[in-house]
Amino acid sequence: MKFVTKMWHPNIYEDGKVCISILHPPGEDPVSGELPSERWNPTQNVRTVLLSVISLLNEPNTSSPANVDASVMYRKWKDGANTEYFDIVRSQVEVTKQEAVADGVTVPTRVEDYVAKGFPAGGRSGVHDRAEQDAFAVSNFDDDLAAYYDDDEDY
Repeated sequence: MKFVTKMWHPNIYEDGKVCISILHPPGEDPVSGELPSERWNPTQNVRTVLLSVISLLNEPNTSSPANVDASVMYRKWKDGANTEYFDIVRSQVEVTKQEAVADGVTVPTRVEDYVAKGFPAGGRSGVHDRAEQDAFAVSNFDDDLAAYYDDDEDY
């Protein structure tokens, strides 16, 4: 997996490739420090990979960085030592917004704009049926093991 826009992040290589255990080949690698269960396996799907990447973007793994400089800056920023990391990321976001406008892409600005609210009126028919279902399932973050079994904690 690779970002095509510039990303300043501890777990993103300079060429845009994402460094995340779930994408590493299966098997044991004593050098990586990863458990085999954290690596790719046939039960992974687009949803689990995307959720893992979203999680990584929100909470970088600074103990195993792909971009050491970004990792050091991120830790300093988290500790309140400086804003260099934040400033670089904000600058990249602004450049990306300008590129999106130039490409005719509307970038959502609110969380609500990213979440599918359900299926369009008139039902689910046609070619888009499966894509709509997948988008709806991801938006609900339903990680139950099966449709009939709720394995989440009730708080």
